[in-house]
Amino acid sequence: MLAKRIIPCLDVDDGRVKKGINFVNLVDVGSPVDIAASYDRQQADELVFLDITATVDARTTMRDVVQDISAKVFMPLTVGGGIKSVENMTALLKAGADKVSLNSAALANPQLISEGAQKFGNQCMVVAIDVKTDEDTGEWYVYTHGGRNRTEKKALEWAKEAVSRGAGELLVTSMDKDGTKSGFDIALYKAIESIVDVPIIASGGAGTVQDFVDLFEQTGVTGALAASIFHFGEIKIPELKAELRKCGIPVR
Repeated sequence: MLAKRIIPCLDVDDGRVKKGINFVNLVDVGSPVDIAASYDRQQADELVFLDITATVDARTTMRDVVQDISAKVFMPLTVGGGIKSVENMTALLKAGADKVSLNSAALANPQLISEGAQKFGNQCMVVAIDVKTDEDTGEWYVYTHGGRNRTEKKALEWAKEAVSRGAGELLVTSMDKDGTKSGFDIALYKAIESIVDVPIIASGGAGTVQDFVDLFEQTGVTGALAASIFHFGEIKIPELKAELRKCGIPVR
């Protein structure tokens, strides 16, 4: 079994790391550069930097902040937010990103996934999918613009299409679980992994060490992403990895 990845996420708004519940009521957590450096010291496996208002504000990701973070950390860095062209991807990769994450722009122009994959390779292309359950039908639907806009795309269909177009990895966030600390949406990840053959990062709902154990024991996802519990020191990454090892789950 491949080693599982523990991945903190920096949701950045106006140059500051923010965190909320169900994508709303954001509170300030601190400087992205300082927080990234602390995760590097804790031996996080990767770091995800999402400029969560870039698309809404119709601007590109803050390249200078990415550059500052990449100078401070040695783990792989995935960057997303406001990426609308191969030129945007090039700029971020030159700034120090290892992978780029597409969300709203990929839904608006799915060909962008293919263009990026052709230029930089599938392993460089992460498609982020924000998913929320329809209360009436129980179907999972895709949301864009930082979780503000519902699309008519069903999550499973879009996951399959994104991979067929060149996505080398999926970052799937359960909006229902985001910030609730009530555990990962196991059913969602089992459904997605059954139809795609690329690594999946699960996001949304982490609250305890047991939540990570359950995720890795019950699904085949390769990475678990969290924000609140790491930002506020509720769980330290070295301690989490030690507990996962005790449960027979391979970590780096």
